[in-house]
Amino acid sequence: MYVHVNIYSKPMSLVKNKIVQRSTKVCIILMIILFTNYVKAANNPSMAQDQFRIKAFHLDLRIQVMKLTALKKLAYQLHGQGINALIMEWEGAYPYEKETVISNQYAYKRSEIKEFIRYCHTLNIQVIPLQQTFGHVEYILKHYKYAKLREDQKDLSQVCPVELDSCRTLFTALLKDIEETHDSPYIHIGGDETFLLGHCEKCQRKVAQVGLSGLYFDYIKMICDIVVGMGKKPVVWADIALHYPEKIHLLPKETVFVDWNYGWDLSHFGDHTQLLNSGYEIWGAPALRSEPDNFYLTKWKNHFDNIKNFIPETRKLNYKGIVMTSWSTSGAYCTVFDSNDDPLALYPIRRVCPLSGFNLLINAYTAALKTDQPLDARNFINEYCLKQYGLRNADAGKFQRALFMTPYPVIKGQVQSKTKLSVQSMVDSTSEALSLFKNLKPTKNIDEYSHYILMTDIRLFYLKVLILEQRVNGDGFNLASAGKLVPQVEGLKKKSLELNKSFAALNGSFLKEGEIAAENALRNEKFNELYNQIMAVSPAKTPTNL
Repeated sequence: MYVHVNIYSKPMSLVKNKIVQRSTKVCIILMIILFTNYVKAANNPSMAQDQFRIKAFHLDLRIQVMKLTALKKLAYQLHGQGINALIMEWEGAYPYEKETVISNQYAYKRSEIKEFIRYCHTLNIQVIPLQQTFGHVEYILKHYKYAKLREDQKDLSQVCPVELDSCRTLFTALLKDIEETHDSPYIHIGGDETFLLGHCEKCQRKVAQVGLSGLYFDYIKMICDIVVGMGKKPVVWADIALHYPEKIHLLPKETVFVDWNYGWDLSHFGDHTQLLNSGYEIWGAPALRSEPDNFYLTKWKNHFDNIKNFIPETRKLNYKGIVMTSWSTSGAYCTVFDSNDDPLALYPIRRVCPLSGFNLLINAYTAALKTDQPLDARNFINEYCLKQYGLRNADAGKFQRALFMTPYPVIKGQVQSKTKLSVQSMVDSTSEALSLFKNLKPTKNIDEYSHYILMTDIRLFYLKVLILEQRVNGDGFNLASAGKLVPQVEGLKKKSLELNKSFAALNGSFLKEGEIAAENALRNEKFNELYNQIMAVSPAKTPTNL
């Protein structure tokens, strides 16, 4: 049956009023919902548009050059955790086309660089190249082709900023070479730790006229102008700008500063307000491998604290980007000279365990980016142990205890701690940590877990070598006592060979083959010297290297 309803059976004004009332109620409800969501989003960066336009991870390939497959695997992992940029410090691993003498034995092929960047594009990750242009250029200046650019003929770390024309020619060529393979709108030009600033006579004369700030920024401006002229934005480490800020405004407006802070006060390098008020875009940078970390020590708690404290601080300061730095070395080198003025080789003064063993901290960093609350290390480690290794809370507590145990460096036989500790006490605590790691029984990701055992085992070996070194340096060391040390050094030699095999097995798919051999050789250098010294004065023993 069809029923006809006449909507005009009521007065038209009454109908309109009801429609208006209903519309008003709907609008009020919608406004309440929108406002509520706005408040929630404002207090939860995972809901709001994240202020960090750049969420980056820094890869240091000065040493420990990774295989291409390992680079891709890491990029895929970081993509899944919300990272949208990689800052690649290629150094000598970059295949320079014209200045080819700079490229080292581990350099990638240009086709591999392009392949990696194409792969990162599929993951929506931009690859930002880092080309050092001022300090940390030993790998360039060791070649006599560039000798005239050196600030000092013995310390090869820095170019002379007064040699503007020659430096402009070189770095224009290098930056254009980098641009040919990278399409990021940014190029990182380094600029940090220029410890020789104002060192040579020419620089001293210029400092007398323009000051150290003028010397630094005149040069950095020249490099920035090259980058801007290429249509790119220059990125600069902020430590020297903080130390000598007077001429900071010489730089082009496109410049981005990276405020790296590994656990210190904001004004550690200088007046922090000068950087904040400069008007330049700023990114923050914590670290997951840095000084005093080395082969034998990782200060895990320091890095967790750095993530916990600095990332929320960068949000408060309204920084537009964040970069997790990961240093394979400090960038300071020991130079071996063939003659007075001819460098033969460079050796990093500090080497750190490979990035392959730091997945825990990588995940801590990316987890911290998803909330505005400081990272709770204990809860994070508990959750990570359960998810990644199948270890529940009680075992996760043992894991954390082993991870954070007595993280003190030893310098000249002395433990660097607030309370007096002996090297033997460090051996005892490290043995306990190793026992804890070995007694836990992860049910998955065994290879990843094995890195904690290996790093602790390497530390224990090193501490035992330090005790041996103390005995050799003691007043009682003589021909008679040297023979008594033979069983100990033979045992250490056997252990070192085992560690070499474990290191190669765990990093075989991560590092290039030559890098694995170099890491093992340099890690054993101190022990080799002691071994040969002791065996040389012991009857019927022939010294050998590992």
